[in-house]
Amino acid sequence: MGFFSSLDIGASGLTAQRVRMDIISQNIANVNTTRTEDGTPYRRKDVLFEERTGSFSDVLAAASDKLSNGQGVRVTKIVEDTSEFKKVYDPGHPDADEDGYVNMPNVDVVTEMVNMISASRSYEANVTSINATKSMAMKALEIGK
Repeated sequence: MGFFSSLDIGASGLTAQRVRMDIISQNIANVNTTRTEDGTPYRRKDVLFEERTGSFSDVLAAASDKLSNGQGVRVTKIVEDTSEFKKVYDPGHPDADEDGYVNMPNVDVVTEMVNMISASRSYEANVTSINATKSMAMKALEIGK
């Protein structure tokens, strides 16, 4: 693994976690949205990651060397959570049905906060790895003095 590839891996992790935090904050912001543009309550969204792979020649070279050092992660898709909406009895709400129940978004604030803490810790870990790589490079340059 080269010096710049370790920086690329850390940077890809930072980008992926930033997207994850954006989606989590969007979920929290819409926890009380009962009507979206399509007329349904807001559906919780989630981010899917996958390992980034290189070009065919990179994969072929890694396979021939039996070394797969990875190239970071990337966001592949943002998916909607298909779980049921929460029903809340509120007959005075403008979106209430004939029985007085309102479909609320399937967002659980506690779950979103746990996911936000996890994303924040992952972001910090990527920053730490980039700083460690940078520190090693600086020490290597000092050897040449």
